[in-house]
Amino acid sequence: MYKDIEERSRALAAYLLEHQCTVRAAAERFGVSKSTVHKDMSERLEYFDRALWLQVRALLERNKAERHIRGGLATRRKYRGE
Repeated sequence: MYKDIEERSRALAAYLLEHQCTVRAAAERFGVSKSTVHKDMSERLEYFDRALWLQVRALLERNKAERHIRGGLATRRKYRGE
């Protein structure tokens, strides 16, 4: 889909910030692996656009802090049959 890594990184960052979603959701939407999204956001984007990288980094840190809550909610839904 994206041949240019810089273009893909910027598009992923914009999507993450606009939708305030997880790496997993962005990976599914763009048809790439979670590893690709994570590498683009945590390593590559910093060299292309530091200001955007700082915003994405804050979002990723928030998602990391909340992941145990999302996991618990998913487990609850699973066993309640929702």
